[in-house]
Amino acid sequence: MNLAKRIALTVVAIIGFLTSVKLALIYWDANFNPYALPSFCSINDLIDCDGVAKTTHSQFFGIPLAFWGLFLYFVFLFFTYVDKLKNIEIKGFRIFAYFDVFKNPEAYMCALGEIAFLISMSLACLSIFEIEKICVLCFFTYILNLILALIAKPKGENLWSVVVISVKDLIDGLKVKKYAILFAILVLAAAGVLTYTTMSNILAPQVKLQQEYSKKAGDYGSVTGNVLGDENAAVIIHEYTDYQCPYCFVLNTMMHRAVSELKNIKVVHHNVPLDKECNPIMKQQMHPGSCMLSRYAIAAGLQGKYWDMNNLLFDKEFVDEADVLEAAKTIKGLNLEKLKADVNSDKVKEELKKEIEEAIKIGINGTPAIMLNMQTHVGIIPYEELKEKLIKAGAVER
Repeated sequence: MNLAKRIALTVVAIIGFLTSVKLALIYWDANFNPYALPSFCSINDLIDCDGVAKTTHSQFFGIPLAFWGLFLYFVFLFFTYVDKLKNIEIKGFRIFAYFDVFKNPEAYMCALGEIAFLISMSLACLSIFEIEKICVLCFFTYILNLILALIAKPKGENLWSVVVISVKDLIDGLKVKKYAILFAILVLAAAGVLTYTTMSNILAPQVKLQQEYSKKAGDYGSVTGNVLGDENAAVIIHEYTDYQCPYCFVLNTMMHRAVSELKNIKVVHHNVPLDKECNPIMKQQMHPGSCMLSRYAIAAGLQGKYWDMNNLLFDKEFVDEADVLEAAKTIKGLNLEKLKADVNSDKVKEELKKEIEEAIKIGINGTPAIMLNMQTHVGIIPYEELKEKLIKAGAVER
């Protein structure tokens, strides 16, 4: 490999690696950091890196695609310098002699770049037509994959022949016992890791939540009134949510499931809209309109319909107040004229202000969150873990 090609491959692979690092950080913030602000590449409903990162399509075998990208570019860098590595000697001993099996690294990189680009095009279609959101950094890496394939292409070879060369070298390598054993060990190790990440979803919380996303509060029984659970319960769990927060939807569903399966618990809901209109700690707008939705819940509570409205606000998406009022017609016994008058009243606004201030005072400035036995937890925890905590606190199975 000539120097110019080696430098070009190194530069492009490093750019890809650093881009993947940024994508990994975006993925982490989107899925594990409830306090994270929107990333620089979350501009609108279409160009939204955070939105893509939160979908179940942002991982493969339980591993974030950004992590696969890190591995891919590391492999490119490895093959760029493998011919140098295998000649390193210490006191006459070639410590990387095993690398002799890699006879045509340029062909491998070209084939790998082609495969990565084809997969990238599939992901691009998925992003555009299924998710309906675009991650610009992801698309940037797709282009880098093609560039790497074209730079690495050996002279005199075409894009198909490099694949043939790569497969042939793999087969030849496996004919050697030591390489066959090492390959088997690597395959088994990879299979073990992928099985664990797939089964546990430790790096893919959005997959864990998918089952809860498919359910609504009503799936665990119809709740009406201002009390969720047992009025005189010994175990009181406080939940803090934002009606435009998708994970809050999941928490709301989990609360209803818990109440349907356990006795001696009561759920108290608190509004913490991440909306600059009413939340003083918001320096950047996250969920415009969520203050308005919170006021509708509080206003409905004045008529004894708090949880009726709460579930309605979580189970549907609303464009404006007219949309909310139209949906509110489905709540039996709710006086719409009184609701419209109350929602903008000083009483309701003061109540919302009080809820936000109390949440901030105890350290809750992100959603969803719960407080049980004076201990707070921000973010979603697995339902079985939540249920176990409630039982330890004094709840009993129905």
